[in-house]
Amino acid sequence: MPNLYIEMTCSGVVAGVDEAGRGPWAGPVVAAAVILPAAVPDGLLTGLDDSKKLTAARREALLGPLTECADIGLGAASVAEIERDNILGATYTAMRRALAGLDKAPDVALIDGNRVPPGLSCNGRPVVKGDSLSLSIAAASIVAKVTRDRIMASLGARYPAFGWERNAGYGTRQHQDGLTAAGVTAHHRRTYAPIAKMLSPEESKTPHIA
Repeated sequence: MPNLYIEMTCSGVVAGVDEAGRGPWAGPVVAAAVILPAAVPDGLLTGLDDSKKLTAARREALLGPLTECADIGLGAASVAEIERDNILGATYTAMRRALAGLDKAPDVALIDGNRVPPGLSCNGRPVVKGDSLSLSIAAASIVAKVTRDRIMASLGARYPAFGWERNAGYGTRQHQDGLTAAGVTAHHRRTYAPIAKMLSPEESKTPHIA
């Protein structure tokens, strides 16, 4: 289970940063930055974990207490930015925006993964498998995942063929069948191979408007 050991080795205010949505075929990539309070409520100390290990209901249940006690910043990068900058560059953009959205500027950002985004306004420290080690990163992973899932559910209501409210834009069978039946939308990542294969070279390079 994640804990506060890594945070305690840092000086000053520490924010955990994580993203959701690097792998899906559609939708934005979303990042969250979270600064936990000095006294973390017991329910969060024992309940926070890597968002991938929690059910959707459990993630939703944890978001309320997090919102009440933590400083949270959110950032996203659009499909157009993913296509222009590639998913890694777009993820870095979303992370920088999330940190900029905090009420208080952190001294250190703990970044889930093995790289630190360039151009951070504070010191960055990569933490491999950070959402399983750092409580702040675990919190950020939950916030980012719930936020992105809600975005995809909203898009799913507009584009019912793809089942985005259930698959969050990943390449499930329903999503594949939806592409065959309804075609590519403005919210699909046309630089991703499964989508690019469905488009002509001209279409794959032409921006779409939502």
